[in-house]
Amino acid sequence: MSYTLDDLLYLMSRLRDPDGGCPWDLEQTFDSIVPHTLEEVYEVVDTIERRDWTHLQDELGDLLFQVVFYARLAQEENRFDFSQIIDQLVSKLLRRHPHVFPDGELRGVRSTEVVDQQQVNRNWESIKQDERQAKSRDRVLDEIPQALPALNRALKLQKRAAQVGFDWDEADKVLDKIEEELAELRQAIREQDHDAVRDEMGDMLFAQVNLCRHLSVEPEQALRGTNAKFERRFRHIEDQVKASGRPWQAFTLEELDQYWNQAKLKGL
Repeated sequence: MSYTLDDLLYLMSRLRDPDGGCPWDLEQTFDSIVPHTLEEVYEVVDTIERRDWTHLQDELGDLLFQVVFYARLAQEENRFDFSQIIDQLVSKLLRRHPHVFPDGELRGVRSTEVVDQQQVNRNWESIKQDERQAKSRDRVLDEIPQALPALNRALKLQKRAAQVGFDWDEADKVLDKIEEELAELRQAIREQDHDAVRDEMGDMLFAQVNLCRHLSVEPEQALRGTNAKFERRFRHIEDQVKASGRPWQAFTLEELDQYWNQAKLKGL
């Protein structure tokens, strides 16, 4: 026997049932679940990056449960239920894929039009802009969530501004901007102005995200890749230190850096 989505929804209703439900689940609110949702998202990302396909199914299930939980809370407050989430999602995706569903019907006629990915992206952004206007959101940067991780939000802010022409026309100009920000950061450091250092550091990071965008590099993925590389190489250093029988304090930075270079030569 295999359980279905209906079974999951029923399970959720039992967990939240005041008569015999789970005390922990009954205490939860929209706000209290948010940290768990973020954790589940990152666990899905981590599993995919590690190519751990064995556990991906389990992690995706945990993430789905978060959606089911929110839907149950909303249903209890007479806001909406899970079926309405599905209905709104399908309607939105039909609307945003006219090149696949030309008549706007899920099981309607199939499109014979050939479109490339760039055209799809342009259509997608145009349709989303129409949706924002329909919601009386006439500010360009509206609907970019404040709660997004700063790196991700910086990228979205820049993409949205670029849609109305506020953007560099080539990557070299972004590099010039990074050098300008670096010079300002150096000046703030020399003046020992901590607030200015923080401000200029933010400007430089923002400019680096902009360069990633111009070079079609996903900044979050790039940084995660560098984090993983640093971890691999540092573990090599740690292995050498342990094998030596000497404490960390007995090594100079130059000696540790030699181990780092060894790790690079090993392709770590």
